[in-house]
Parts: sequence; structure tokens; C-alpha cells
Amino acid sequence: MDLRLNDKLVSAYHSGSQKARVLTETWIGDNLFCPRCGHDHIQHFANNKPAADFFCPVCNNQYELKSKQGSLGRKVADGAYDTLIRRITSYENPDFLFMSYSMETMRVTDLIMIPKYFFVPEIIEKRAPLPLTARRAGWVGCNIVIEQIPQQGRVVIVSGGIEEDRELVLERVSLSQRLSTENLHARGWLMDILKCVNSFPSGEFSLTDMYQFENYLFEKHPENNNIRPKIRQQLQLLRDKGVIEFLGKGRYRRAR
Repeated sequence: MDLRLNDKLVSAYHSGSQKARVLTETWIGDNLFCPRCGHDHIQHFANNKPAADFFCPVCNNQYELKSKQGSLGRKVADGAYDTLIRRITSYENPDFLFMSYSMETMRVTDLIMIPKYFFVPEIIEKRAPLPLTARRAGWVGCNIVIEQIPQQGRVVIVSGGIEEDRELVLERVSLSQRLSTENLHARGWLMDILKCVNSFPSGEFSLTDMYQFENYLFEKHPENNNIRPKIRQQLQLLRDKGVIEFLGKGRYRRAR
């Protein structure tokens, strides 16, 4: 994988956004393997497809690219809020690729993949409507808040300008598949419990520790009046999926 961006491609462009699009999309098509099946390259859709930018010619998985100069940070801008909410609630999302790059060094600095089944409405931040003076007055955009996605759903491909091992990427994507569910309500609970599980630095925790999140989980799911049984149910589900290990006597350990 060559992390350099080809600046010769954009010598005739004046718009910064056009330069960024050509540089990053060309880089993906030239360098990125399919994180799902490992095929050497993914391809750009010939025409602008509303829901995706790239696809794998072998497994047919689809990807959408979001890129930004500098660090990825907490969140990345997306398009129309209502459009993205409709997509993630209908399970028609492609997998997302989030890239950061440096125009100073002309290199890719970070690239992560987030599988579509880690998207819930809570991670989509609605932006303020455009003012009446704007060309698209009233239009409402959104941000994807990356930091709200559990670490199991952030598959690192490039970090700090260093490429991750391909086999490790494929393994992590495969492991993440165990958390896939089309039921949006179930997905929301799973994501929230994962955030709680990930909050323990050592990776080990007890059922009593998890009960400390009772109020937080009730605020997220006020329709549920039996939070503690739900916590136990979700921990059992994560154990069955191999995400955590049961150590006995009410203690658990996050799987490596």
C-alpha cells in the first residue's frame, strides 16, 4: 500500500474540494484491498451512486468514503440528515471508510472502516439549518460522530501514517460481523452496552460494575423499566458472540 497521494492528478483543478475528492478517491481505487474478502482492489462506481462510492468486484460489498484534511477527530461531516437517517434505519447503508490526509506531505495519515451494522441514529448529529440567505436555505446537514462508535466497530487500516497488517484487518472485520443485527432496537442496546464494557481500562469488570450504568442506560432507553435484567441479557449475548469472556462469580473480561 502506497500512502502517497498523487498531486499530478489535480494540477488542473482550482477548487479545494475537487482536488480532495480526486486525490482521495483515486488513492482508494489504486491502493485499498477489500476489507471484507481481501481482494486486492475495490472499484469506483462508474456513475454517481446515491448510497455508495466503491464496490468489491468479488464479494460485491459496497463502501462510502468520507475524507478530511488533518486528523479525523471526533466527527466527520456527511450530507443531508434525513437522508442518512433513512439509510441507516433501513439497513441499506454501505460500509463506511473514513480517511484523513495531509496536503502538506501529500500522504494518507489515517483510514478506518466502520461496518454498516454499527450505525444507529444516536451517532448522527443534526446540524443547524442553513440560513435564509444561503442558496439551499433551510437545508439540514449532519455529522457522523465517530467517537460514539464502539472500538469493535472502528477497524483500523492506516493509523498515524502506518499501514496495519492486512490479515489483522480482515480478522477484525470478520469478528465484527458477529455483532451484526438488522433490528435497530437490538443494535442500539448492543452499542450502548459495548460502550459500557469498553469503559473499563483493564478489560475486566464485574456485574456490579455494569450496574453503575443503570441510570445512563435508562436515559438512553426510557421505555425499559427492567434495566438490570437487560444488562445481564446483553452480557450473555456478548459472551455468546465471543466479545467478552465469563470468568465466574459475576466477573467478565473483554476479549482481545
